[in-house]
Amino acid sequence: MHENKIEFEVSGDYALFSDPVTRVGGEKLSYQIPTYEALKGIIHSIYWKPTIIWVVDAVRVMNPIQTESKGIRPIKYNGGNDLSYYTYLKDVRYQVRAHFVWNENRPELEHDRNENKHHNIAKRMVERGGRRDIWLGTRECQGYVEPCVFGEGEGAYDNINELDFGFMYHGITYADEAMNEKDKGAMTVRFFNAAMKKGIIEFPKPEECEKTRFIKNMEIKPFGNDNFSGFSEFEGVTD
Repeated sequence: MHENKIEFEVSGDYALFSDPVTRVGGEKLSYQIPTYEALKGIIHSIYWKPTIIWVVDAVRVMNPIQTESKGIRPIKYNGGNDLSYYTYLKDVRYQVRAHFVWNENRPELEHDRNENKHHNIAKRMVERGGRRDIWLGTRECQGYVEPCVFGEGEGAYDNINELDFGFMYHGITYADEAMNEKDKGAMTVRFFNAAMKKGIIEFPKPEECEKTRFIKNMEIKPFGNDNFSGFSEFEGVTD
């Protein structure tokens, strides 16, 4: 078990976890379980610095999976409104376990690699419900975070040996977080075969996903005194 892990519970009335490709317009349909990328986004809202990369280890589904469709009138790209049906997950609650590793693609931030500091700040932010607003896959789905012990309490699928969710979107690898040499200097999208065992989905690490697709070339944005507070001698105090 990783020493710098965090564990928290996130809940909300509705959630919409989907492949970004399906979000361009028209109907939207949520996956039955959270995506790795959505959970990572929640963790970024709790605490994030470019010095670290958050790795989502596992998610535990606490409430029964149920959906609800709503008629929505989204704004069209060329103006006006349209009528679409969005299918959301309803009354969701999850336990999440994650840890961070150093972002080796950012040698300019090596001086900020203080594991104790980042871990303590992350745990405090979990206790406070996050630094920024929590979204469950999309902005209209508000979420709420609180500390928990992963595995404690009764979950809806504790007695189900295994449920297979098939081939599923895992997340996007940006150039500054690429761990594999073949992904350097590019944006790629990852996929994996998702299965839930006794209510728990254990995620492969991004670099372990065998199915990927190249999206585009991408350069790493550099950080320095003008755009990163970590370069300040007072950064440890202001956090």
